[in-house]
Amino acid sequence: MTAKPVVIVLAAGKGERFHASGGKTHKLAASLAGATVLERVLRAVELAGLDLHVVKHSPGSGGMADSIAAGVSATPHAAGWLILPGDLPMIQAKSLQLVANGLLLQKVVVPHYRQQQGHPVAFRHECFEALCGLSGDAGAKTVVEKYRASHEVFDLVLDDAGLVTDIDTVDDLAKAEELFVRTDHPA
Repeated sequence: MTAKPVVIVLAAGKGERFHASGGKTHKLAASLAGATVLERVLRAVELAGLDLHVVKHSPGSGGMADSIAAGVSATPHAAGWLILPGDLPMIQAKSLQLVANGLLLQKVVVPHYRQQQGHPVAFRHECFEALCGLSGDAGAKTVVEKYRASHEVFDLVLDDAGLVTDIDTVDDLAKAEELFVRTDHPA
């Protein structure tokens, strides 16, 4: 088993809402301040010093839970996993490090920004079987609920709007571009 968790970047979604809002490309390929949305996410993981695995094709129905199961199954020797949707280009590397470090305290780490649950949600290796058994589009909510019931979830409050700033529409992309310029985002 590796000593640190692996970031599973979910990049298999269809991006239908982005196209429906007028997007001319897949949302992960959309340009944001000189790089694509996905490149910004990957850069944050790199700056955090964490290993990563990108899920670009998902088995089953192609839902988020299928992608999580595929990513976790592909990295069975990881100490744990941070599940990071590929459409969160404003995520800060420091937040990724703090979420990863939270696994030293509990089996599951759920980050929050201003009372909003965000991403990445992190899981220790003990969650391997439960994560590999996921399917559909519900993500890993059932796994979080199971561990929350046994008081094994660390709710981590962070000052990072990138935890909740996802790109689902062209308007979301414009707002992220504006925020990027205003905050001089490092990634």
